[in-house]
Amino acid sequence: MEAATARVTAGGFPTFLRRWGAGPRAALLIHCSLGSSALWSGVAERLADGRRLTAFDLPGHGRSGDWRGPGDVQAQAAAMAGDLIEGPADLIGHSFGATVALRLAVERPDKVRSLTLIEPVLFALLAEARPDLMARHDAEMADYAAAAARGDWPLATRLFMAKWGDGRPWESLPEAQRATLTARIRVVEAASAVLRDDPAGIVRPGALDRIAAPVLILEGAESPAYIAAIDAALAARLPHARRAVIPGAGHMAPVTHPGAVAGEIRAFLGPAPEGAASAAR
Repeated sequence: MEAATARVTAGGFPTFLRRWGAGPRAALLIHCSLGSSALWSGVAERLADGRRLTAFDLPGHGRSGDWRGPGDVQAQAAAMAGDLIEGPADLIGHSFGATVALRLAVERPDKVRSLTLIEPVLFALLAEARPDLMARHDAEMADYAAAAARGDWPLATRLFMAKWGDGRPWESLPEAQRATLTARIRVVEAASAVLRDDPAGIVRPGALDRIAAPVLILEGAESPAYIAAIDAALAARLPHARRAVIPGAGHMAPVTHPGAVAGEIRAFLGPAPEGAASAAR
């Protein structure tokens, strides 16, 4: 299924969109850092029956506007997401995109019908719930952090992708793709402090407990232990959450295992109701 595309202004930011399906029930998909809305193609094509799905490129990603900072890139992404939803919609987020979906659910619950959170990298919650695993994460990312601190962006990008990519060796990626990823790694750095410091107060006492929407939390069976710890801590604080695991998958499950991911989301959402009011542009 070929996605329709558009350029709009959302949250006051130049935003590139992809759309699939034409059903009455709307879903908004939010991709991971260093990705783009195109990464949702395999999942979206399997969910478009009876649903209208919209995915957008995050700030500094894909064909949306450049992120120049300073500022809260998560807040900008949440503002874009909020503008793209006219009424309650199904939010589906992956990694950093899942933290954007959570932020919107905390700040604008009227926009959220349901939440699907695929490995949300909410490190503020990990530091609170499992400081031992937060220390393990920091140790595993120490080489990346050192490269970023000294401005060695090509090395930082290669190290980041080795940990959080889809398993392909860096050298196997086309040169143009490597250059694009390297140019965007600064946005990852801009997001890092937000994920640890939680300026939106997502993990403050009572914030997650007030989310009334049903929540599906997905993780790959081969992902790091700290991903499962974040998911367990979230599930304990969200009143209507359940977890599911994608066998054989790692962090990039929406790309590497789109059928299994879409199957879990479809089972969670159920059939798209006929005649429901449209909820997303």
